[in-house]
Amino acid sequence: MIPNDFETALPYLPVRVTIRLPILETSIEVTVTKEQDMTTPVPAAPSSPSAVPSAGTTGRLLVVDDEEGIRSMLTMALEFLGYRVTSASTGRQALQAVTRYDPELILLDVNLPDLSGFEVCRTLRDRGNAVPVLFLTGLGGVDDRVRGLDMGGDDFVSKPFELKEIAARVRALLRRSGGGHPAPDRNRLRAGAVQLDTDAHQVWAAGRPVDLTTTEFALLRYLMENPGRVLSRGQIQERVWNHRDEGSGVVDTYIYYVRRKLGEPGQSLIRTVRGVGYQLCAN
Repeated sequence: MIPNDFETALPYLPVRVTIRLPILETSIEVTVTKEQDMTTPVPAAPSSPSAVPSAGTTGRLLVVDDEEGIRSMLTMALEFLGYRVTSASTGRQALQAVTRYDPELILLDVNLPDLSGFEVCRTLRDRGNAVPVLFLTGLGGVDDRVRGLDMGGDDFVSKPFELKEIAARVRALLRRSGGGHPAPDRNRLRAGAVQLDTDAHQVWAAGRPVDLTTTEFALLRYLMENPGRVLSRGQIQERVWNHRDEGSGVVDTYIYYVRRKLGEPGQSLIRTVRGVGYQLCAN
C-alpha cells in the first residue's frame, strides 16, 4: 500500500513532488516513477533548527518490506533522524542482512513474498539472536498479534502508519534493549557483525553469543585491535603466546578455530594473506 502522501501524485506520474513529513518538520523532494518506485530521496535544507536530527540519535536499523515505496520512505525518514539504515525486500535477504550488518533493531513486514515476517523472527530466535523486532502489519486481529509476540516479536505497528509513531516505537525499543547509545562503549570492539567486550570477556557474532577459549579470545582481540593491518604469524605468536616460532602451525590452527566458532561472519572477517599472515577486514 502506498502511503496517503504519495497517492495524490499518482495520476500525474512521472513527476517530481514535494512531500511534507510531519515527523521531520521539513520538506523533501522525491522522484516517483510509473512503477511507483522512488529514487533515493535527498532531504532539502531543514526549514527550522528543530528539524535537524539530534546528534545523539544513533543505531543500526534493518527495514524489511517488499513494497519499494514503504521501504524507501522508512529508510529515508530514519536516516534523516540520524539512524544508520539498511534494507531488504524478502525474508531470506533479511536473514542474510542480519548476519552481515548486525542491526540493533529490525522493522519487519509480516507479509513477505518468501518467508513471512513471523518465520524470519522465529528463525532469528532459534539462532539465539535477541535483536528487537518491530512488526509492520496490515493484520489487525488479536490472534495475529499474539502469534507474532509468541514468535519472539517485541512490538507491532499497523499499516497504514504514521511516521511519528514509528519513530517513537523505535526509540522505545532501542532504550529497552540498550541499543542506540549516543556514545560508543570504549570496552567493546566491533568489526562487521562481530563484537568483543574486553571487560566482560564476551564475544557476539550477528547477535549470537560465541564461547571462546582464553587463547582464542586473545587472538581475536589482537586482530580486532588492528583492523586492516596485516599481522604476520610471528607478530601474532609474540602477542598471544609470548614467543616467536615462524615454522609453527599453531597460529593457523587457532585462526581456524576462531573462524569456525564465529560462523559466517568469521569467514569474511579474517582474511588470509598468503606468505605473510592474517588481516582483519574492517568493512
